[in-house]
Amino acid sequence: MKKIAIHNRPGSFSDRWMVYCRQKNIPYKTVDCHSSDIIEELADCSFLMWNWSQTYAEDMLIAPGLIKAVESMGVQVFPSFETCWHFDDKVTQKYLLEALGVPMVKSYVFLDRAKALKWARKTEYPKVFKLRSGAGSTNVILVNDVNKAENLINKAFSIGFSPVSRWNALSERWWQFRRDKTLISFFNISRGVFRALIKNPILERLPVQKNYAYFQDFIPDNDSDIRVIVIGERAFGIKRMVRTGDFRASGSGEILYDPEMIPEECIRLTFDLAKKTESQSLALDFVFLESKPLVVEMSYAFASHGYLPCPGYWKNDMTWAGGSFYLEDFMIDDLIMSSVERN
Repeated sequence: MKKIAIHNRPGSFSDRWMVYCRQKNIPYKTVDCHSSDIIEELADCSFLMWNWSQTYAEDMLIAPGLIKAVESMGVQVFPSFETCWHFDDKVTQKYLLEALGVPMVKSYVFLDRAKALKWARKTEYPKVFKLRSGAGSTNVILVNDVNKAENLINKAFSIGFSPVSRWNALSERWWQFRRDKTLISFFNISRGVFRALIKNPILERLPVQKNYAYFQDFIPDNDSDIRVIVIGERAFGIKRMVRTGDFRASGSGEILYDPEMIPEECIRLTFDLAKKTESQSLALDFVFLESKPLVVEMSYAFASHGYLPCPGYWKNDMTWAGGSFYLEDFMIDDLIMSSVERN
């Protein structure tokens, strides 16, 4: 059987990938995709699996280019280049979704301060300011007036923004403690205080976000959002409730798993976009305007533990398959099957 190379990063998809390979007697070895010798390391492998992340500067620097190079060797990769070239880049995603005619929240990108300020003085509020990178509602700000918009624009075109705010991270931990009121969430506050005072060297390597401004329309009256993940010919769906006193659902941890709550149109839209973009894994976040689903963001990656309670999935013919599943297992199955189909 052909061998799988797995970039081992604890806390990522790789944890389950290695367990599944051992359970199914699938030959694998661990590799370091940051190594100068990675091409040589892959010489005896037919597949590479690498859950690269936006929180690692090294990943963001080399991942798409390395994946394209590895694919040119004839090695099949998860995620493939087509699956992930737009990952963690909301600006690129805006253009891709517009080009494909996907119903989406209206978004605005400015690469010039003067044009951004001119727009800010004429547009209607509220708007939502975002950085092109970041997950779990980090760097997402509700802008209620022109003064706030101008401040954000001026900062964007001067000193810029840290891609991960240490004080926002502490605020997140405090919010989680108020929500959960557990011993673990309490101790996480102390860890957050430590990280707010002592810089995390991994996160500090990420580049400052500057010289652009990105806004989206604010879509009111949404007490939740819908996330649909398509892996191959399977769709998983969850409903994420908006935080109390906030407008954001991503990262809230308040999740409903009832499949009856997932609109069929969201599932079909995600299947359709995955096919158009040749994505092995695609996660879409939806909000609603007058009952019409609009895409907010897209990604290939997600926190897989949040989907273990899903009671099943939809097949691409919209029939239902009940049961409990590890989404990472399907990634391996699909990669191996695609190799069989090629031959």
